[in-house]
Amino acid sequence: MANRSVIVIIFFMLLGSFGSCQNDYSPKPRGYFRIKFPAKTYREFNGACPFTFKYPAYATIEKDTAENAMPCWMNIVFPSFNARIYLSYYPVTSKKIFNQLVEDARTFAFKHTVRATAIDEALISQPEKNVYGILYTIDGNSASAAQFFLTDSTANYMRGALYFNEKPRLDSIQPVLDFIKQDIQVMIKSVRWN
Repeated sequence: MANRSVIVIIFFMLLGSFGSCQNDYSPKPRGYFRIKFPAKTYREFNGACPFTFKYPAYATIEKDTAENAMPCWMNIVFPSFNARIYLSYYPVTSKKIFNQLVEDARTFAFKHTVRATAIDEALISQPEKNVYGILYTIDGNSASAAQFFLTDSTANYMRGALYFNEKPRLDSIQPVLDFIKQDIQVMIKSVRWN
């Protein structure tokens, strides 16, 4: 009798364990970390270069240390977002050099057409500040999401390019990209030539 009750108990335990094994698994979408954005505050860049501009207080400016870097080349680094804006400045000494610099900016932006879904060009015109240029917004999974150049058409030329230090996946960087694009707009509007 004791053997029979042990067998019955084992039978019901096995039956219960098989009955609870249901295949209700459904894959979950990939999740991303919640990003806490800092308050929008800005500092003024006043260096030994012939321009000034405002940049975010949560970013730092580092001198470009590349071998071919010129004196007023710098990077605006966003450490908490793993991104940077590469800035290069050239003095304009002739119409030929100016035309080449403008064409180079267009060429660099359109090199991303392989991975981009669209490239929008927005004209920048601030005649009261003598600042003109083009902002290239590059949509899709391209290496750079925004590029621009600013000039006074006679003596100064500045080019900027935003890059993230990770494999480009627009769905994961979109909130940060939108946040930094606002900073780029502030920077562009605040540029002054010395």
